[in-house]
Amino acid sequence: MFGRLMPTEGKFFELFNAHADLCVKGAQEMVALMTNFDDLEMRTHAIEGIEKEADKITYACVDMLHKTFITPIDRDDIHKLITRMDDILDLMEDAAQTVSLYDLKAVTPEAKRLAELSLACCEKVQAAVALLHNMDNSQKIVAICEEIDRLESDADHVMRAAMSKLFRDEPDVRNLIKLKAIYEILETVTDRCEDVANIIEGIIVENA
Repeated sequence: MFGRLMPTEGKFFELFNAHADLCVKGAQEMVALMTNFDDLEMRTHAIEGIEKEADKITYACVDMLHKTFITPIDRDDIHKLITRMDDILDLMEDAAQTVSLYDLKAVTPEAKRLAELSLACCEKVQAAVALLHNMDNSQKIVAICEEIDRLESDADHVMRAAMSKLFRDEPDVRNLIKLKAIYEILETVTDRCEDVANIIEGIIVENA
């Protein structure tokens, strides 16, 4: 009886890892989508399915947070981390749906590059989250977070160059508007990854 009343930490890190794995899976589908529009409908459905799986994990994590008296890290940090990670996949779903709804006919190298940088960021998020259960990994985690910052900066550069090229060379105003929206969503994916890195760095400062 007493054992059932004792507070538990909950399996938060397992949920973080599962969600990070889905972020990578979603980003891989996004790269495939931005590489070739032949499988647009299939890729879009795949990303939507991954996003729904991630939503379930986010809900489970928040629900566990409400039911857990003692948590392994600060409660607010847990909530911020899982919800910001969920934002990553929400944006990927937005990007895929926007491509489909706008009826884009061709992909651009810039869109593909932004998708590749999004995947690289998600892989780094996955690596950092996998180490978060042990604060002895703090130096490795901080180094990974710095790599995410660098990748986000790279995405900024690609975005600026893409926008410059778009407004300089694209004669079709409607296509310009469509591509501008896609570029902005994909670049924002890397911003959200950087937000996750900042949250993780804060956790390290508080707990290492």
